[in-house]
Amino acid sequence: MPNKTKWAIDQTHSEIEFKVRHLMISHVKGSFKTFDASIYTTDKDFKTAEIDLWIDSSSINTGDSKRDEHLKSADFFDVENHKQITFVSSTIGKADEDGNHEIWGELTLKGITKNSKLNVQFGGILNDPWGNEKAGFTVTGKINRADFGLVWNTTLETGGLMVSEEVTISCEIQLINTTPTSLIMELQTIAEKQSN
Repeated sequence: MPNKTKWAIDQTHSEIEFKVRHLMISHVKGSFKTFDASIYTTDKDFKTAEIDLWIDSSSINTGDSKRDEHLKSADFFDVENHKQITFVSSTIGKADEDGNHEIWGELTLKGITKNSKLNVQFGGILNDPWGNEKAGFTVTGKINRADFGLVWNTTLETGGLMVSEEVTISCEIQLINTTPTSLIMELQTIAEKQSN
C-alpha cells in the first residue's frame, strides 16, 4: 500500500514573485510575502501531488507603498472583499527532456476561477544539515490579469497602455516533509498486515 507524504512550504526559503510591463518599456516586479499550501504526494512522487495553495492578497509588495495601496484597492486585487488567491491542482503532465512538467489547476483571483497552466522544474530531494527532508521547485507561468477582473489601465499619449495585461509569475519553492513519524509507522504497519 503506497504511503501518503505530507509537505509544507518552507517559508524562509520560498518566494512568490511576479512582473508586469509598465509604460510598455520596462517591468515592475512584486511579490507576495504571506502564503502557504497543503501538499500530499503518494510516497515521494511529485507526479501524484495534490496541491492546495493560498496567498494572502494583502501581502503584496512592490517596494512602493502608494502603488501597493492602489494594487490592494478595488481597481486591482480588492483585498477587502477577496482576501486570498488560491490554486488547486488538477493534472500534472509528464516531464519533457529538460525535466519540466506542466501543472494545471483552478486559479482563483478576485473571486474569478480559471483553469490555468504553470510550468514546474523539479530541483530534487535531499536532507538539510538538521535532518529535515526538503524538495525544491522553480515554478513559472503567465496569466492575463483581465481574465480575473483586474482591468484598470490608463492610455498613454503614444496610444499604448500604462500597464500590460500579461503578468509573468516566477516562484522558488522549497518544501519540507512534515509527515508525522507516528503516521508513517502506522501506514507501514497497515501495509505489512495487508501483505501478510
